[in-house]
Order: sequence, then C-alpha cells, then structure tokens
Amino acid sequence: MKNWGGYISETFEKIILVIIILAFWELAPRAGWVSQDILPSFSVVLVKFWQMLLSGEMFKNLFISLERAFGGFALSVVIGITLGFLLGWSEKVEKIIDPLMQLARNTAALALYPLFILLFGLGEVSKVAIIFWGAIWPILINTIEGVRGVDPLFVKTAYSMGASKRILFSRVILPATFPTIFTGIRLSASRSVIILVAAEMMGSSSGLGHLVFFSEANLQIAKMYCGILMLIILGVTINYVLVTLEKHVTRWKEEIVEM
Repeated sequence: MKNWGGYISETFEKIILVIIILAFWELAPRAGWVSQDILPSFSVVLVKFWQMLLSGEMFKNLFISLERAFGGFALSVVIGITLGFLLGWSEKVEKIIDPLMQLARNTAALALYPLFILLFGLGEVSKVAIIFWGAIWPILINTIEGVRGVDPLFVKTAYSMGASKRILFSRVILPATFPTIFTGIRLSASRSVIILVAAEMMGSSSGLGHLVFFSEANLQIAKMYCGILMLIILGVTINYVLVTLEKHVTRWKEEIVEM
C-alpha cells in the first residue's frame, strides 16, 4: 500500500515552502529591505510576465530555446545510447577509447564554445552542437555502466535457453539498463538547458538566455526576472515529464518489489 498520507503531507510542506519564499520576495522590496531596482516585487514581475505572454514575446523566445535544446538533446540521446551499448558490450573497445572519452567529458563544454563558433559560425548549428556535446556524456556514461551492470547470470541463462542476440538485447539487456539510462537522460536534459542559456547569452539575438542577458544589460530588471521565471518553469516541467516517463517505463520493477 502506498503511504498517501505521507505523500500528501510532503507535498503540502513543499507548497508551504514555495509560498513562504514568494511572500518574502513580495515583502522584501516593498519593505525597503532590497532595492526595487535590484529585486522588483513578485507581483510586479508576475504582471510583466503576463504581459509578455499576451504579447507573444515570451512564447517566441521559449519556442526558439526549446527548438535548440531539443535538437542537441535528441542527438545526444540517440548517439549516446547507441555508443553506450556498443562500448558497454565490448570491454576491449571501451578500454581503448576510455582515456580519450574521459578527457573529452571532463573538458568544460562552454570552454569549447568559441571553437564551435569558429567551426559552425554564430548560427543555430553551433548552439545545437555545443548542447549536444555537453549533454551526451551523462547518457553515454550511464548507458555503459548500465550494460556493464547487467547480471551475467541473466545473460548466461538467456543463452542456455537458446536466445538469439536480438532476443538477448531486447528482453534482457535493454530492460535491465532502462533505469540507469533514464538517470543519464535526466542529467543530460538539465545540462541541455544550462548550456542553452549560456550559449544564448554569449552569441544570440533570441531565446530565453538572450532575453535574460539583454534585459539585464538594458536595466529592464522585471523583464529579466520574467525570463528567469520561465527558465525555472521549463526546468521543473522537463524534470517532471522525464520522472513520470521513467516511472511508467520502469513500472515493472515496482510490480516485482510489491509481489
């Protein structure tokens, strides 16, 4: 039985905490604890946020950012999982490639952004490429670890029962690695948003990152907080969707535990 009472209590506590933070945000500028020029009241930001939604400015920047982030993230998922299975299955190849892979993944993605700009220009390709570069590593590493973590007994049992490589992959290895892969996907999604914002701040004329940077540079502080607020909503939404999807895909694990 699920402890619904505990779940509701925990959710209520989180909501109360958010309300307290927003109340302090509203009160601090009005009470003079913080300058309105630095931190406008939450109600002021909320009104500005609503105006930007009605004008379409917020949606325009949001959709541009989503297109960039999804492009790099989708590439990282496809290539990262594919390479992860190949390297995880072949220990010899993984040992040869591992030093180069460790060097590449420990190099800060944004430090390479000027190089990507030189290679691909200031257009969309460089932004998608740097998001892909930063997002691929959590997926790749987690997929490799997931494949390596499959119980050898399961593999031997499948082979002893006459399972082909296709059946072994689809019925044993893939389900066993799902939880680890989804952990990598969630980490990569978060990194995609972070790198996206930084890339849009450094070289872009649109997107949420540009909105935040341009607003701050032009002292449109309320507008800047609107961009930050949308980024928070975007990050929370993406995480919620991925967590829900992970629970749906790996629900068989919960069913086994409850048996």
